[in-house]
Amino acid sequence: MKLALYAGLVIGIVPVQATLSQHIGFAGIRPDLCLVAVCLVGFLTGELEGLLVGLALGVVQGLFSAGDLWLNAMTKGAIGLLAGLAGRHVTNPTSTSWLVALVGLSVLSGLICLFSARSGGGLLEHLLAMRSLLLPETLLNAAVGAGG
Repeated sequence: MKLALYAGLVIGIVPVQATLSQHIGFAGIRPDLCLVAVCLVGFLTGELEGLLVGLALGVVQGLFSAGDLWLNAMTKGAIGLLAGLAGRHVTNPTSTSWLVALVGLSVLSGLICLFSARSGGGLLEHLLAMRSLLLPETLLNAAVGAGG
């Protein structure tokens, strides 16, 4: 049953992200529904399932985007693993601890993607991109993770 749920998640969330996220984004910045799903799976079920679902979602998302396939897969897998570790070390998981983990992991994922995509840019360019791209995307991910 769990395997069927994860397979449906992996196959279904990328098309949902491609179609619906344009309606809940603003100023051209969209939430990363795959990242939110990977964080949720890892936080609630553990490191291994977070890692495997993250790798699978990263590969599927990478296949349908113009980005680097392996960077996306490794980033989502690492985020799932870290979310699982965070969830395991939280004694009493609450919505606040979930949101703190989601915001932290969203920032980490955004920084990895930002610095890999803009490797030739200077410090000022990275700081401007963090303010104009990373911060709004993190806030959107947190809003989606909080349920709207």
